[in-house]
Amino acid sequence: MTIRRATVGDLAALEPMMIAFNASEGIAFDPVVARTAVDRLLSSDEVGLILIGEAAGAAIGYAVVTWGFDLEFAGRDAFLTELYVEPEHRRHHVGGALLEAALTSARAAGAAALHLLVDPTNPPAIALYRRADFEPSHRVMMTKRLR
Repeated sequence: MTIRRATVGDLAALEPMMIAFNASEGIAFDPVVARTAVDRLLSSDEVGLILIGEAAGAAIGYAVVTWGFDLEFAGRDAFLTELYVEPEHRRHHVGGALLEAALTSARAAGAAALHLLVDPTNPPAIALYRRADFEPSHRVMMTKRLR
C-alpha cells in the first residue's frame, strides 16, 4: 500500500468513499454541494489536505486533515475530519497507516495538535485512536450551523 497526497485527478476515486463514509456516520452528504470544498482541499495548502491510500492501483481509503488555529496550542492545530477504509481492507493496518500519515502531515505543516471526533458506538475506531495515544477531551463538542 502507498499513501500520498490526493490531487484533483483523484476526485472520481475519492467521491464514492466519501459518500460511504458519510452514510456510515449518519451525516447528510451531497457530493455536488461538497465539490467546491473538496476541490479546495485537493488544490491548495491553505485549508488542509486529503491523503489517499492505494493498493494494486486502486484507492482503498482516505483521510481528510484540515487546519485550525488556537491560542491553546500557540497557533496552528489540525483536525482529522474523515478517515475511511474500504470494508474489504479493514483490519489490515490501512487505517493505522492513514492515521500515521495524517499525523506526519499535520506535524510537517506546523500543527501542535491533531483533534478528531469519533462516534462512541464505533469501538474499532476508538481502539485505533487509543493505540495512537489520542485521549478523550474533557470538553464537549458543540456546533451551530451558520449556513
